[in-house]
Amino acid sequence: MIANILSIAGTDPSGGAGIQADIKTISALGGYACTAITAVVAQNTQGVRSFVALDPAFVADQIDTVLEDVRIDAVKIGMIANAAIAEAVADRLRHHGVRNVVLDPVMVAKSGHALLAPEAVAAVRDLLAPLSTIITPNLPEAAVLLGRPDDWDTGSMRAALPALQALGSDWVLLKGGHLTDSADSTDLLAGTSGITAFPAPRIATTNDHGTGCTLSSALATLLPRMAVPEAVAQAKAYLSGALAASDALDVGQGHGPVHHFHALWRSAG
Repeated sequence: MIANILSIAGTDPSGGAGIQADIKTISALGGYACTAITAVVAQNTQGVRSFVALDPAFVADQIDTVLEDVRIDAVKIGMIANAAIAEAVADRLRHHGVRNVVLDPVMVAKSGHALLAPEAVAAVRDLLAPLSTIITPNLPEAAVLLGRPDDWDTGSMRAALPALQALGSDWVLLKGGHLTDSADSTDLLAGTSGITAFPAPRIATTNDHGTGCTLSSALATLLPRMAVPEAVAQAKAYLSGALAASDALDVGQGHGPVHHFHALWRSAG
C-alpha cells in the first residue's frame, strides 16, 4: 500500500525547499503527497525576499479538507510562520488523531532570513512538539527551543538531548550539520532505545538549499513502513545521495537545491 503523506509548510517558488521540496521527496521515496500551505514565500536560492502568512482558519480548513477525505499515514510540519497558525495546526491534528508526525521546527532560511515570528517559538515548542512522533531541529533551532547559546560541540549536543526530549515528542533527531569543524555531519537520535549516532561524511557542495525540509519529509514518508531508527538511517542515506548528486543541477546563483530525484533520473538514463 502506498503511504499518503500530508505536508504542512510554506512554499518555495525556486523549488528547493518548503512544500515543493516535500512533494519531490515524498514522491521520490514512493509516497503520495498531500499538502496544506501555511505561508506563501517569495524566495530563491539567494534568500527570502518576503512572505505572507495565510489566515489560520484557512490553514485549518485545508487540513480538515484533506483529513476528512484522505487516509493520511504521516504528517510533516515545516514552516508555521506565526503562533496563530501553530495553534490552528495543533488543534486540527489533535481533532483528527493523526499519527507519525514529524516536526521540523523551521525558524531561519539557509540565507539567514527569519521564517518564524519570535512570539511563535513558544507555540511551536509547547503545542506542536508534544504532538510529534519526532522533532528534527538543527543546532540553531535547538538553541532557540531551549533558550541557550548557539555554541555547540559534540558533548553539548548529547547533553541537550534530555531537555529536547522533555518538550514532549517521542523521539528527537538533533542534526549536527552546523558543527563545521568536523569532517563528518553526525546527527543524534534520542528515544526509547537510548541515543544513537548517525554519522555521514560532509559533501563538498553549495547545493544544500532545503536539506532540512528534505530530511523531515523523507522521515515522514518512511515512518509508516518502518521503526524510527531505520527510518532515520534511510532518510539520511537518501539525503546524502541527493547532496552528492546536486552538482548535476544548475539552479540559481546561491545555495542551489539538492537533487531529489537523483536515483530515479539516473535509472531512467
